Amino acid sequence: MSATYLMPTYNRQPINFTRGAGSWLYTKDDTPYLDALTGIAVCGLGHCHPQITDAIQQQAGTLVHTSNLFGIDWQERAGEILCTAAQMDSVFFANSGAEANEAALKMARLYAHKQGFKRPKVIVMEQSFHGRTLLSLSATANPKAREGFYTLDEDFIRVPFGDIAAIQQAAQDHDEICAIFVEPIQGEGGLNTAVNGFAYLEDLQAECEAHNWLFMLDEVQTGNGRTGKYFAYQHSNARPDVLTTAKGLGNGFPVGTCMVSGRANGLFGAGSHGSTYGGTPLASRVVHSVYDVLANSDIMNNAVTEGLFIRETIVDTLGHHDISSRGAGMMIGIVLPEDMDCSQLVNRARDEQNLIINVTGGHVIRLLPPLNMNRDESTQVAERLIDLLKPSF
Repeated sequence: MSATYLMPTYNRQPINFTRGAGSWLYTKDDTPYLDALTGIAVCGLGHCHPQITDAIQQQAGTLVHTSNLFGIDWQERAGEILCTAAQMDSVFFANSGAEANEAALKMARLYAHKQGFKRPKVIVMEQSFHGRTLLSLSATANPKAREGFYTLDEDFIRVPFGDIAAIQQAAQDHDEICAIFVEPIQGEGGLNTAVNGFAYLEDLQAECEAHNWLFMLDEVQTGNGRTGKYFAYQHSNARPDVLTTAKGLGNGFPVGTCMVSGRANGLFGAGSHGSTYGGTPLASRVVHSVYDVLANSDIMNNAVTEGLFIRETIVDTLGHHDISSRGAGMMIGIVLPEDMDCSQLVNRARDEQNLIINVTGGHVIRLLPPLNMNRDESTQVAERLIDLLKPSF
């Protein structure tokens, strides 16, 4: 690539896209690429969805920003529909998933402070990913992301994902635990799901109830219809005290939220937290528009149907090569043999199949296609992946 003034914080692929439409990205010469990653679960409604584009254009020509020193009508409206969809009571608007998670972790500390804890601890999971701000990075397990940043490790207790016995042991070993913070499905960690599925969340909530801890869910990636429900926890009977989301919340527009109910209600007051850009009229109108599309269509059911079709097509064809799948809805993990060389799969998928994918957890192909992908496109995703993998066996 040519010389750049940008900091080298990303290992960028040697390709630029100039436009997008639905499930497709296009280079300058108009070569189409089938996007099965959607900006890492961001453009859940596909690129340049007409209703979202129209909302952005209209609001950009009306009012973009006033700050939270004043009432913001679109923020009130977006807050109401989000809390209704999530079964939560109130919401704080941020700019990203990391900021939403930072708010949640600050809230856990404040909750502990009100109980007189001197050095509170939050239980988090091995292989988790919660963001790159210092506190959310400390909660994250990824060693590459953490290296060199003097993370606040004493503030967290890390246990294996899906292991309730480990949480019960932690409760015996530590006096000042104040919360559990967990992703319903671990995205960066390899699309990991608990053995008992979403019922795991009910087990976690039971532990929180027993010990008077906050039950906090990171749905930055799993929220906004990605798994076939508006929020992944709604596949269970669990209900969090704190719920964060971002990514698909704005379909590409940067916005995040931290919502509360139960024990977390009323923790934040005036001056407890803030954001210059959080919940601007423009961001809030986009959130409202994304909700409107999801709530008034069959898109979330489509995500379940097409996601299962992609998984079954690939496993039916390649399952005898020790390939399996996991995930929910359009959050798909294609699990490859651990001894398989996956280092060039992303490049080969792009260059040989014009397919945009991701590999996470070392040997798991992560697919995060648009929730409204049609059957022809789903077939192409499956067939292009099969064609990509077949020569490896």
